[in-house]
Amino acid sequence: QQQLVESGGGLVQPGGSLRLSCAASGLNLDYYAIGWFRQAPGKEREGVSCISASYDNIYDADSVKGRFVISRDNAKKMVYLEMSSLKPEDTGLYYCAADLGLTHEERRRCSLEDLDAYDLWGQGTQVTVSS
Repeated sequence: QQQLVESGGGLVQPGGSLRLSCAASGLNLDYYAIGWFRQAPGKEREGVSCISASYDNIYDADSVKGRFVISRDNAKKMVYLEMSSLKPEDTGLYYCAADLGLTHEERRRCSLEDLDAYDLWGQGTQVTVSS
């Protein structure tokens, strides 16, 4: 059974840091781009950061550039999101998602905008940034 499970969320003060983890099972991460997305109450889900299946090409939303870092360890079937200098507007439910790349070209890229491209989603982990 293919599954993604997020962990590492919590309550943190502004300026603090968190490390989110995404554990994959039942799929070979060598063929999947992984994206991190978030959804705040009353807002649409938005892309935060993604990493391609091949060459580790990374794309970050402008709002998190310089603060968030995505990484992957395919051997451990894990993807991480290191978040620092957190702001109250970073509050939301954070999801990881997997997008199967069927061609070499597809495996070289990932998308923050095309949520429908992602085949598998986790249940999310809550991040709350508040003093």
